[in-house]
Amino acid sequence: MKMLLIIGHQNPSSFCHAIAQTAREELEAAGHEVVFHDLYVDGFNPVLTEEELRAEEPACPVVKQHISELLSADGLVIVHPNWWAGPPAMLKGWIDRVIRNGPVYRFGEGGVVLGQLGDKRALVLTTSNTPRDMELKLYGDPLENFWKTCVLGFCGLERFRRHNFESIVMSTPEQRRQWLDEVRRLVREDFS
Repeated sequence: MKMLLIIGHQNPSSFCHAIAQTAREELEAAGHEVVFHDLYVDGFNPVLTEEELRAEEPACPVVKQHISELLSADGLVIVHPNWWAGPPAMLKGWIDRVIRNGPVYRFGEGGVVLGQLGDKRALVLTTSNTPRDMELKLYGDPLENFWKTCVLGFCGLERFRRHNFESIVMSTPEQRRQWLDEVRRLVREDFS
């Protein structure tokens, strides 16, 4: 299988990076071809200009490449922290520029008529500092809705799982080791 792995965290020593590295190792150990993008290291420009928004297809070769990689992938793994109930601006900009009207979905009468991601599977791995019970009580689960319904579901992808690791700020090294074992298990289950 061809896998697209995206990380949206600017600190290379973050737990998000440990998650992404663990997922990558597990995917490669299973024989998958992994296309990996660290959006910050790559210097991905997250700004969707008016010109690009209006264009039928993007002129930027990097955006074209990312769209092609997304469409040709069998599976998608996205790793990021929860910042203000959403992904960081860098990753949100990637979504704005890559998951775009035309190649990834089309509008028609009554809404979206064709989402191009229906044959794919996605695993979104997130981190947060708010304990889970408090997050659910105060906010519900905005990241679940964002990815499952508003982004990937909108584009036709139904085989979706998100797992959150929390509370990062209060976690111990042993707990983080156990969480990385959980990442391995999730990747094996979703992409065996």
